[in-house]
Amino acid sequence: MKKLQSDIERYFQLTGNKAPLSGFRFILLCFNPRLMPVTLLRVSEFFYWHRLGFIAKLFSMLNVIFFGIEVSPKVEIGGGLFLPHTVGTVIGAERIGKNVTIMQGVTLGTKEPDFGFTVSTRPIIGDHVLIGAGAKVIGPVTVGDYAKIGANAVVVHDIPAYALAVGVPARVIKNAAAD
Repeated sequence: MKKLQSDIERYFQLTGNKAPLSGFRFILLCFNPRLMPVTLLRVSEFFYWHRLGFIAKLFSMLNVIFFGIEVSPKVEIGGGLFLPHTVGTVIGAERIGKNVTIMQGVTLGTKEPDFGFTVSTRPIIGDHVLIGAGAKVIGPVTVGDYAKIGANAVVVHDIPAYALAVGVPARVIKNAAAD
């Protein structure tokens, strides 16, 4: 549950809320529409890694039903995940780093249908990445740390660290590391 604590701390950091959490306030916070999907994701992840796949799938399905976000419990996701809006989002990456923000309508997945979750065909997202609304990151690509993917971009090639990528297909228009 250390990752969930990191998710909540990042939520407070991004929203500027500094109030201490009492037991009741913590429970209410977990039902916040920006935190509940992350809470369900973390519970699903917990059961998956404890070899209780059926229960993990149940919590994953609750995310689909209530929040319109499909997240495989097999995805390794670092702490500090922020999902401001979830509807239409599909997260089927190999790995997602810490402090990543994923906007609504994002797809992280494979080029072809893959029902067995082959990690070698899935994207890897670095730390502190922002993925804009409607963006697609498809196939075995790597998005480097601190990169930003613009809204509706379609990423089919690796994106270096600190880069800003936009367009269809996405191309790097700015690389802060080179500046």
